[in-house]
Amino acid sequence: MDEERTELAELVLDVADQVPPGLATTYGLVAEAVRALTGHGHPRHVGSVMAAYGAEVPWWRVVRADGTLPRQLRGRALEHYRAEGTPLSLLVPVRVDLERALWDAPARWHAPATTGETHA
Repeated sequence: MDEERTELAELVLDVADQVPPGLATTYGLVAEAVRALTGHGHPRHVGSVMAAYGAEVPWWRVVRADGTLPRQLRGRALEHYRAEGTPLSLLVPVRVDLERALWDAPARWHAPATTGETHA
């Protein structure tokens, strides 16, 4: 990864780490929060970072816009959702009920004081 990408990855992980238990945010909202700080960020980038480094943070709290996760993660995520009391939808596949559990990353994320990057 190049230096800029590494910094963006760290910011994505920082956002994911701040999502409170029982709530969730989306790849798109994480991208929006990071983009507001850096001018860069896309939901697919967030997904790539979470796939590569998500084990370092509560990965199950960052979901797709429909409240789901990739199929291979759903079973493990369900254990976390139940333990945290995350509101779930009755739809199949299991998904977070984002109407009740959405954590608005752009509005609630507390960005690091410095990112090491300068913007003109």
